[in-house]
Amino acid sequence: MTVVVTDNCRLCRFTECVDVCPAACFHIDDKMVYVDPEECIDCLACIVVCPVKAIYKENELPESLQEWAQLNRERAAALPVILLKQAPLPGAMQRRADLGL
Repeated sequence: MTVVVTDNCRLCRFTECVDVCPAACFHIDDKMVYVDPEECIDCLACIVVCPVKAIYKENELPESLQEWAQLNRERAAALPVILLKQAPLPGAMQRRADLGL
């Protein structure tokens, strides 16, 4: 099992997940973070700290979000690892509010 970052992360890119992760499994682009399923050690610490509820256990992904497992796998392989927490994207707090969180 691994975790999967979904579209709630898009345009927010809060990185609390990176801050608690004991493995180097998060990768970043200009819009969000992704998880490399080969590096994730299934500690699940990232799920509870995500302020936009974007991270799921892979086996608990809602049907409507299933595509994100493959997107994480593909995008993580092509993107740099992020090891340190960064500031969220501009507008992240508004996006969080728009998500009702």
